[in-house]
Amino acid sequence: MNRITQKLQEDKKILSIYFSAGYPNLNDTVQIIQDLEKNGVDLIEIGLPFSDPLADGPTIQASSTQALHNGMTTQILFDQLKNIRESVKIPLIIMGYFNPMLQYGVEAFCQKCAEIGIDGLIIPDLPVDVYAEEYKAIFEKYGLINVFLITPQTSDERIRFIDSVSNGFIYMVSSASVTGSQSGFGDTQESYFERISTMNLKNPQIIGFGISNKETFNQATKFAKGAIIGSAFIKHLSENGSGKIEKFVSEIR
Repeated sequence: MNRITQKLQEDKKILSIYFSAGYPNLNDTVQIIQDLEKNGVDLIEIGLPFSDPLADGPTIQASSTQALHNGMTTQILFDQLKNIRESVKIPLIIMGYFNPMLQYGVEAFCQKCAEIGIDGLIIPDLPVDVYAEEYKAIFEKYGLINVFLITPQTSDERIRFIDSVSNGFIYMVSSASVTGSQSGFGDTQESYFERISTMNLKNPQIIGFGISNKETFNQATKFAKGAIIGSAFIKHLSENGSGKIEKFVSEIR
């Protein structure tokens, strides 16, 4: 069974952390992953840096740019992660844009992910229709879960289609803006969280964008299986390097 599926079956709220591979320094990737698991994070999203990250806010864009300047590439990330399953057990997801995967070769990329123990992918610019028609069989061949994003503007019909082709969780974007942390969620966002929770989708939802602290984590997970923190953790890395991860995680829950 895929590690994501196993984790989602646990009777707990999921804390997922996102960071850009190769940031703050090129060779920090593995140590950050190990430290996050050691301190109780449930799932990790490893960002594959890209030069034109449309959905990312300024904090993640800056970390992605720095990682590229540090020399991060798809092949270097795969090389860094080749022995990751000797020390890390929790689910690992690569989050990135489709262009680098196309350049690498979609099947070759998926095969490499399977070899090193990656459990799933999040590809914000791969339309679900295109995935279902052209790539779903390849992902399934290599046991990879593909995670799709929904927003407050996604129609119920589209959400149900995404749910029908998904087999892990749905990444529920908290607002229509780019990524970034905020102090709390308003009534509009809470209504959206509640509306999706009442749709009785077969896949659980994990909420991202705007989760930065214990308050927003608890608000998000009131209606969802878990929450994803990205920008706030990148800021922590910017200020502290790859140290003090224990303090960051302990302040969330």
